[in-house]
Order: sequence, then C-alpha cells, then structure tokens
Amino acid sequence: MKPTVFLLLVAGLPGCATAPSVVRPTSARPVLLVRDAVTAEAARGVWRSRGYGYVLTVSAKDLTLHHATAAGCYPQPGEDPGALSGFVYVMPDSTPDTLSLSTVPGDTRYLFERLPVLPPECSANTAWTPPRLFELFAATFTEHYAFFAERHVDFSARVSALRPGITDATEARALFGTFQALTTGLGDAHTRLTAEVDGETLGYGEGEARTLEHVDAEGKKAGRASRDAQRAWLTAYRDGILQGVLKGTGHHVANKRIFHGLVGDVGYLNVVTMGGYVDGDDVPLREELRVLDEALDTALQSFQGARAVIVDVSNNRGGHDVISRAIAARFTDTRRLAYTKVPFNSAVPPQPFHVEPASGPRYTGPVYLVTSDITVSAGEIFTLAMRALPNVTHVGTTTRGALSDVLVKPLPNGWSVELSNERYLDPKGQLFEARGIPPQQELEVFPEEDLHNGHARAVLSVVEAATGQRDAVQGGARR
Repeated sequence: MKPTVFLLLVAGLPGCATAPSVVRPTSARPVLLVRDAVTAEAARGVWRSRGYGYVLTVSAKDLTLHHATAAGCYPQPGEDPGALSGFVYVMPDSTPDTLSLSTVPGDTRYLFERLPVLPPECSANTAWTPPRLFELFAATFTEHYAFFAERHVDFSARVSALRPGITDATEARALFGTFQALTTGLGDAHTRLTAEVDGETLGYGEGEARTLEHVDAEGKKAGRASRDAQRAWLTAYRDGILQGVLKGTGHHVANKRIFHGLVGDVGYLNVVTMGGYVDGDDVPLREELRVLDEALDTALQSFQGARAVIVDVSNNRGGHDVISRAIAARFTDTRRLAYTKVPFNSAVPPQPFHVEPASGPRYTGPVYLVTSDITVSAGEIFTLAMRALPNVTHVGTTTRGALSDVLVKPLPNGWSVELSNERYLDPKGQLFEARGIPPQQELEVFPEEDLHNGHARAVLSVVEAATGQRDAVQGGARR
C-alpha cells in the first residue's frame, strides 16, 4: 500500500518526477511529500548524500542544494532546482539521522546523513578562477565517475599532465578544451560537457551508436546533412514497421512512440522511448504511465492467444527506468529480481529492483526481445528486466553499454557536466556498462549494406523463427 502523504513545502510540485538519467530538471520549485507531521519535522536540517555529492538543507519553507567535492562546495546555480526536482518523497526507511528520498516510491533511493550545520566551505565566498574550476572538475569526476577502469582511461594521469597548463590567465575556451581533453576517449553516451563562451554554446560528448554513425556517413555521401539523413532513416524505419512488418494493420500510438500489431499469430510491440508518450513539456510521470497503460492494455489484449510476441527496442533511445519496469511487468506472472544499482563511491548497499506482474493484461508465453547498438540507457534497463524472465529470448546485437543514470553537475561558472555514476548489475552480478548487453542469439538488425530496409527483414526473420518456419534466428544459437 502506498503511504499517505501531505505537502511539507507548499511551493509547487516539480513538473516531472522522473529518473535523473532521462529528464532534465524543471523550473518549478520542488517540495517534499511525507507521511505525517512527525516526519516533516524530522526531515528539517542539513543532510549530506552518500554518493552524488549533494548537501541538502530542509527548512519549514524551502529546500536548498549545494554540490560538495574535495575541491570545494557551491550552491545550485541560478533558478533551476536541478537535482532537487528528484527529491520528492520521504521514504518510510528514514530515521532521525538518515533521510531517504525518492522521485517516486520504489524508484532510486537517495540516502542522506544528518550534519550538525552547513559545512563552512558551502557558504564561503569562493573565487572560481580557472585553476579552481579545473580542480573542481577533476574532483567531480574522480569522486563520481564510476567506469574509468571499464573504459580504460587513466584519469589521474591526465589530471596531472594537464594541471600545469591552467593558470589564472587561462581563457574560457582553452579551459573548455582542457575539460574536453580530460574526458576524450571515454566513449560514454551519458557523459557530456556544455558551456557558453562569448555567446556561443559549446558541447562535447561521445558514445554515438555505430549504426547512427553509418546513417550519417551514408547521408554525407548523398550530400545530406546529419539531421536530414537521420530523419530519412527514421521515416524508413517507421514505414518498414507499419508496412513491411505489420502490412498496414498496425497501430502507432502514445505520441508515436509505440507500435503494435499482429503478424499472423505473432504479436509485435515496438517501443522507441521509455517516455515522451504525452506531447508537451514537464508532463508528470503519472500521466506518462497512464497513457502507457492504455496503449499496453490494447496491445496485450490483442496478443492473447498469440503463438509468441516480439518486443522490439532496437531503436530505443532511453527514458524512465520506472517505465521500463512497467512494460516488463506485462510479460511475467511472478515477481523477479531484475537488477540492483548502487552509486559509485558511496558505501551504501545495492538497491534491488524487481519486475512485478502488472494488474492489466499480460502475456507470459514465448517472447523475443530485439536489441541493437542503438538500444541505450533505460532501454538497456528494460533489457535487464526482460532477460530476468524465463520466457524471454534475447536476440539482435549488443546494446550500447550506457546503463547508469546521468549525474548532472552544474559548475559555478554556469557550465555543466554530465557523467555516469551508478553501477547496475544483473541478478548474476554482471556489469554491462561500457561493453553492452550481448544477445542470446545474434541477429544483425541494421545491416550496414541496407540500413533503410534491413530492420524490417530482421524482424520478419524473428517471426519466422517464432512460427517454426526456421530452426533458429539467423546468425546465432541459444547461449
């Protein structure tokens, strides 16, 4: 049963209560939702997070957030509440000396420990010179980035090599270039730098899917800009599903993020994002889930009696973990451990997450899960959840390998850095960050020689395997 709650701080609910890996913070002022007045009183004070680098101050009227590292502490810049929009619910496991917060009950838990006062460095009037900013950037990654070993980067050596080049006279553009050099080669889709220098917005990130790089390269040969090439590819992807796979009898719903239909007696469900099902900005997660449930109710009802169901997330760009689990819940009849997660450098127990059977229509017969190198973030969390189910066979190609939530750290000069700081493990304790989740049966979903039509052919080959028209999915065998 959900705990009863009331508003501790009546200042406007955050526009979106979602996993930090997906949705950028909203501009609305955050509040805490608590069970009773005793909890509200106990939540007041100063708190330091275990992991994440947060210092949170809770008063009767407001919440304030500082970002703390060994190189300094500073308040959340500007009007954007940042991570505060993720601190919504005070969870029942809070104690007088610990505060356990979550975006929604059952989602990521942020554990805080009480401090007697705000640390003096958090209220210091620090002059953030280029050398100080360099040390802050280096400390932020050292303390929170979880995958230097997996991505084969000696970050401390880079810091030592580049530190002497930063002085009080270092210009902003040169400083940005140094930050870029510190992170070059990580290949992490969840790590990014953004800055504004002399009125120009600068950005740097890596980790693009090889398939999408091939799309861009093919477009370049035809004289197309990247945006136009990817738009044409997405159009072919959509038409291949609706016409090539579903033969004009399918449905394209939930703000065009979900396809579903029947291919003979095989069900087909394609989810391209774990969210975005309602058009508009700052859509509450509960509304996203409502629209998702409506779409899944219709799809799963039509799948009753199907020989098998194909769940295709080969072009899934991520979203909300809670949505990933909600979709997986339509394919199980038993509660099962999906994965655990823990923030880096935090000394907290891993938090378990389960797939719980949905109350609406479900399908628990044979399921084929299709992934590719485009499948990323919450799409990979969905992959973990589905692989925990014994009725699911994972086919396709290896996922991107960027599972961690995005930790967003605004810098005191107005720049921003995003990085991966959480370790997701499957029920066997396997870590797939940086290497991706390999399928049980190999199937090239987006062949380089036929990027625009290969996906539909690959899906139809899975249909053939599901109906016994071929012994196994082409190119692979069951692990």
